[in-house]
Amino acid sequence: MLFQRKPGLVSIIVTCYNIEPYIEDCLTSLLNQTYKNIEVIIVNDASLDRSADKVRGWIKKNKPAFPVELINLPRNTGFSGALTTGYFLSSGEYIAVQDGDDLSHPQRIEKQVEFLQENQDTVLVGTNYKTFLDGNFDQQKSVFWLKYGEDIPKVYWNGGHCVCHGTIMFRGETFDQLGGPTRRIKGAEDYEFIAKCLNAKLKINNIRDVLYYYREHSKQRSRKFFGKGSKE
Repeated sequence: MLFQRKPGLVSIIVTCYNIEPYIEDCLTSLLNQTYKNIEVIIVNDASLDRSADKVRGWIKKNKPAFPVELINLPRNTGFSGALTTGYFLSSGEYIAVQDGDDLSHPQRIEKQVEFLQENQDTVLVGTNYKTFLDGNFDQQKSVFWLKYGEDIPKVYWNGGHCVCHGTIMFRGETFDQLGGPTRRIKGAEDYEFIAKCLNAKLKINNIRDVLYYYREHSKQRSRKFFGKGSKE
């Protein structure tokens, strides 16, 4: 029998590794969400900086009305390991991903829940997003690699990628059935998770509204694999 998830609740999983300068802004963007039925699970993947202290300080200062749980892993498990830990601890009907150095638009969670409620045949939905250089939030740039509707599976069947992982929300039962992202393919864990959903003949889409803001900075994980902080 599958885990009984809480109807309407969104579990937001924030992975955290050496992002001390950014984690407070990330959490504040979640504090400002118009959709209030949320829980936030922060998985600190054995950070070497003061990320955990920043989280504890933010909680003490802001006293959020929603539950915030900080999980400090005893050793570094990598991106997919930290994500899957958060997924296992989630209670919500829906699970959302939030990178700890990025920001969500105030209506992000509300619009994604609304989309999934109105499209019962869709199990996962991402959003459009913009990028900004650290310290220059007002100078945002649009992206053009995302796809929508029936174009999404076509891209993946040809080995492409067209869903921004940091923006995704999916039904919790999807994780309960399929499991989390692989630990075997470093740098392509998000691609594998989307492909796994599509291989199970599950429907995926993107919302065209810009509901997420991706921060470009010198220490971000994606630079190691793709350069210049690209999400592709």
